[in-house]
Amino acid sequence: MSQDQTGGGGPGTAPTGPELPDYAERVLDVADLIPPGRVMTYGDVAEWLGEGGPRQVGRVMALYGSAVPWWRVVRADGTLLPGHELRALEHYRAEGTPLRAASRQSEGHVPRLDMRHARWDGTGADGPGHEQSHT
Repeated sequence: MSQDQTGGGGPGTAPTGPELPDYAERVLDVADLIPPGRVMTYGDVAEWLGEGGPRQVGRVMALYGSAVPWWRVVRADGTLLPGHELRALEHYRAEGTPLRAASRQSEGHVPRLDMRHARWDGTGADGPGHEQSHT
């Protein structure tokens, strides 16, 4: 897991005290697997791990997310993380992440993620219960 992938910070802070809790380490490992230009929802990460739920994953990302590409773990509706929209948008544009144009009603006219095209299902990555098929 790279400590310098956030380009100046993001949600959470890198752990400075004792070791990360085991669940947090697993969540961050999944975030590291997500390819550039793709995203997983908080619920996707929990499902991938086979434990916890979206809120638990969100809590881990809020506390420790700056240690990984935090912008790749997102809300299911594709809205950008409040307070971090512009930094996330920079990453999405640099990585070519599919976006949808902002509606006039959206605050600040910030685009949303195009979840149908940006969402990653873990294909090609090993993980709990997601071993690669060798057929």
